[in-house]
Amino acid sequence: MAQLADYYRDRAAEYDAVYMEPCQDDLAWLHDLLSRLVGGRRVLEIAAGTGYWTRPLFVSPSAITATDINVETLDRARAREYGPAPVTFEVADAYAPDQVPGGFGTAFIGFFWSHILRAGLPRFLDGPQARLSVGCHPVIAGIVLDNRYVLGSNHPISRTTAEGDTFQRGTLNDGRSYEIEKNFPPHIQFATDMAAISADVKWTELRYFWLATCALR
Repeated sequence: MAQLADYYRDRAAEYDAVYMEPCQDDLAWLHDLLSRLVGGRRVLEIAAGTGYWTRPLFVSPSAITATDINVETLDRARAREYGPAPVTFEVADAYAPDQVPGGFGTAFIGFFWSHILRAGLPRFLDGPQARLSVGCHPVIAGIVLDNRYVLGSNHPISRTTAEGDTFQRGTLNDGRSYEIEKNFPPHIQFATDMAAISADVKWTELRYFWLATCALR
């Protein structure tokens, strides 16, 4: 995970360029949907990065707390304009959201699920689940958004482990290269993983992305 954090820290200045690729129809649809899904809730955003996805979230919730392990990416997120919902920023490890103050009705995990190794999923899932307000019984406890593997759009898979984790090599504009974990779970695998914490899944698959809403039973 250290190399992953380093990669996104060093990529902060060029990260948003990925959304200039030919996926604009998907992005417009997702922006509209997210603003409706989080209406009236206090949202904990895990691994917010540069705040690109914080912006469509802010339209209708009561408040957002955006977290990331890197100060450099959060500095860029803070520089964006938000409203009407109040947005606060906290430096926090995605695996330790207990560091973040406050109670939340929904956790948003945008483009981080793919970076979780299979063996690390149980530990990761304990965090967001524990941060939801006791007794709030949310219709939607979590929203997860991530990439599908699309030939020609994604970096090639550089290797696959015996556990089924896949890796890609990302190269920055200055030529530095990092190998990072990047999984592309199918619907059935994601639903099985969420069933382990007693969550039901509604899955939406677009050309370039997938989105899942997860409701605790």
